[in-house]
Amino acid sequence: MVTLKGDAVYLRALEPDDLEFVYRVENDETIWEVSNTQTPYSRFLIRQYLENAHQDIYEAKQLRLAICRNGSFDAIGLIDLFDFDPVNQRAGVGIIISEKSNRNSGLGKESLGLLIEYAFQKLQLHQLYANIDIANVASISLFTNFGFQLAGVKKDWIRKNNSYTDEALYQLIR
Repeated sequence: MVTLKGDAVYLRALEPDDLEFVYRVENDETIWEVSNTQTPYSRFLIRQYLENAHQDIYEAKQLRLAICRNGSFDAIGLIDLFDFDPVNQRAGVGIIISEKSNRNSGLGKESLGLLIEYAFQKLQLHQLYANIDIANVASISLFTNFGFQLAGVKKDWIRKNNSYTDEALYQLIR
């Protein structure tokens, strides 16, 4: 049976009450590089997004869940399935733990494990993939810990400070 609750965290659907949290995360320029964001988001746009968050993954082609500590409703991060492709049974995965103090504590690891189980057991996906900046050692470690394997490197893929860096494609095939 698939559960979205672990020992320390659980994953839940986004709610209207998450507006300020999502607004802070989406507008945190320090994580724009890992989230492929280039411009700020308004509260209006995020409110519209949350109003449409009721769409299921088959309709929206994505699923964004809040990461919460057990016993608390407050989100500490976000985890996504994106580019959901039910025909080819695959989806991309993204994760962010917003506060640095909550990183490297096992919360992201447990969250990713719950999402992988959900993707393979409930959605019956064949594969998951992650696009990771080659300099993001923490993310590479997190994903390879679950068996994601390097499938290739996209050269000069990410523009940072008027120069380019490579992005790696990692895959987990069931």
